[in-house]
Amino acid sequence: MTKGKKTDGLMRHLRDNKNMDIQGSKQKRELLQMGYYHGYKGYRFIKQKNNPILFTEFDQLKSIYDFDMHLKSLLYPYIMSIETALKNYTIDTLVSYGSLDLEFAFKNFLLDYKSETVGSSKYNLKMKDRLTLRKKIDTEISFKFSKNEIVTHFLRGDSMPLWAVFEILDMGSFGLFLKCLNEPIRIDNCNDLKLTHTSIVNDGNLVRDVIFTLKELRNSVAHNNVIFDCRFSGNTSAMNSVKAYVMVEVGVSNIEFNFLIDYFILIVLLLKKLGYNKTELKKIIKQFKDETEQLRLSVPISICNRINGTDLNAKINCLNNYI
Repeated sequence: MTKGKKTDGLMRHLRDNKNMDIQGSKQKRELLQMGYYHGYKGYRFIKQKNNPILFTEFDQLKSIYDFDMHLKSLLYPYIMSIETALKNYTIDTLVSYGSLDLEFAFKNFLLDYKSETVGSSKYNLKMKDRLTLRKKIDTEISFKFSKNEIVTHFLRGDSMPLWAVFEILDMGSFGLFLKCLNEPIRIDNCNDLKLTHTSIVNDGNLVRDVIFTLKELRNSVAHNNVIFDCRFSGNTSAMNSVKAYVMVEVGVSNIEFNFLIDYFILIVLLLKKLGYNKTELKKIIKQFKDETEQLRLSVPISICNRINGTDLNAKINCLNNYI
């Protein structure tokens, strides 16, 4: 049986075994607020446990924790706004192609697999994506029937419209929907969102790629998981199309989505495309910069650079120029 420690014991453990200066009622209260296991355990390393942060003071840990929490508070409403807007723009694009009925969509919109030779590896992969999408939608509808008013209402009728389906689809499933769309629809969707650039081939997949790039950050922010070091990306990497587009559109270099600033630049870019004005965007950028500056003043510069990269200010300057 595992026996835990009281907070006083955990503080002694940090002092005696981790060489961290932590003491007094104020820091005890702060440790209780952040949680030893969510706080110290979650913020003691960068991305991987074999890449520890050698804290000497509890206040340094608290500064990183605050940085993480404040950025989640900053990003949450904008990521949710982007998700909602991308779904609404897609509905607006699909209206021009016919009925918004779910079954009509599968028969007429979600046919990208037909662009490949029957029986080829690409055909099989795209067909599998379509079948997976169908299963995900059916599973969500089945689970939320009688629990979700929208689902219950439409299943008592003849059909389920796509806008209602989008209400119950998570960001990843929505990305899969975009992936299965016919190429002309995908291209129109990109054009409607102005997510195009003359120097980049427009195959209509950029909206989908943006969704897949942002979905893990979105989930981490929504579920209060650690984001300061981009550990949410796991073993996946952002699509090359998104990296290229951000660099060309914003005029910034070295976008690899290894640091949170790269995701932030993508978010601001999308907000601009969605119609946020310059004043709003400048305010968001200033809030982000203020948080990074507060972190810089609170931890050694070596730790700060490991978290935010050495070209943070250059990227923020490029973003401001873009706005």
